[in-house]
Parts: sequence; C-alpha cells; structure tokens
Amino acid sequence: MSVETEAAPVHRALWRRILRRRIWENLATVIIGVGVVMLMQPVSLWLYGYSLITMLVGTVMFVIVTKFPE
Repeated sequence: MSVETEAAPVHRALWRRILRRRIWENLATVIIGVGVVMLMQPVSLWLYGYSLITMLVGTVMFVIVTKFPE
C-alpha cells in the first residue's frame, strides 16, 4: 500500500513537468512560424494549401497552452 502512495506524487510530478507552459508555447510558436513559411514559399502548391490549417492548429494550440501551469 505504501508503494501506491509513493507512486502517486511521482506520477503527478511527471505530468506537471510534461505540461509546462514554456515548452508547449514554444512548440506552438514554431508551428505558427512553419505555417507562415509554408504560406510564403513559391515552390509547392500542396504546402501552400495546408499553410492555413497549420497556422490555425498552432494558434489553437497556443490558446489552449496558455491555460497550462507555469
């Protein structure tokens, strides 16, 4: 029974470390930047076509991530 009580704080600490705001905000910003690059490149129509979706995913991700704990 003591193993279960010790495992719970470790599991909680792991989730707190994974859900840090700084890491996910940076990832969302990179996704938005990739979408902008996809929008401005003159080579591939496929990349241009998916640029808006990429930017929207990054923006929605950024809005959600700002609710995460520091």
